[in-house]
Amino acid sequence: MITDEEFVRITVYMKQNYGIDLSQKKVIVNGRLEKRVKAGGWKNFNEFMDDVESGKSDEAKKLLVNQLTTNHTYFMREFEHFDYFKQVVLPWLRVKESGKKDLRIWCGAASTGEEPYMIAMVLADFFGLEHDQWDTKVLATDISTKVLQKAVEGIYNAEQLQNLPQQWKRHFFSKMPGGEQYKVKDVLKNEVIFRQFNLMNPFPFKRKMHTIFLRNVMIYFDDRTKHELLRKIYDILEPGGYLFIGTTETLDRNEVPFQIIQPSIFRKKEG
Repeated sequence: MITDEEFVRITVYMKQNYGIDLSQKKVIVNGRLEKRVKAGGWKNFNEFMDDVESGKSDEAKKLLVNQLTTNHTYFMREFEHFDYFKQVVLPWLRVKESGKKDLRIWCGAASTGEEPYMIAMVLADFFGLEHDQWDTKVLATDISTKVLQKAVEGIYNAEQLQNLPQQWKRHFFSKMPGGEQYKVKDVLKNEVIFRQFNLMNPFPFKRKMHTIFLRNVMIYFDDRTKHELLRKIYDILEPGGYLFIGTTETLDRNEVPFQIIQPSIFRKKEG
């Protein structure tokens, strides 16, 4: 069982390095880590954290992050965002970027891939026969290497795809032997670039983004961390660019000068 001292050590590390506040989740932290720490050969949590903090063990660090980050997602989640993206954002971008035909879209919490694949399907649907003329690749990042591995594999069971439109299912997924699982086809997989990235780190982007999906992530951050992240996001958005957050999340307009379009859709001022 984790001691109070070990728990504080872990929560401080997660807060300082990843912005995630676990200070009220001792039972969850212990439950997710205890067996894994023992199986990994560490005598206790302090010995485990010695390896994490020293930087000597990538294995320990990956274990910590993969077990303590929540990655619940599914296809068609909060579909009103994708609908708005298709009906309003993409027509604006089609005109704005008609010369370069280069869209920069970032999904900052890719998890197991459902969200970035959804974005890519909407893009393919919107551009249709013009799709090949545009660079619409979606950058999809997550802190957890475990979920990114699943996203790159792109294998989902039939139940996970049941809410997808039939034409999307047929066009973008192929049924695997046995019929219980489906694999993302290359026509979709090639449209998403998956990378491991910590949102607390400086943003490495050379050019600004047109649209950022950062849904259901900031609920794990305290106000200060959230405000700092939102300022970085505002700076990296193109004028007129959009930010989508989770429908249960809130954004303090006094901290960042976004225009509120809908409660979970925000826009950077144009010009």
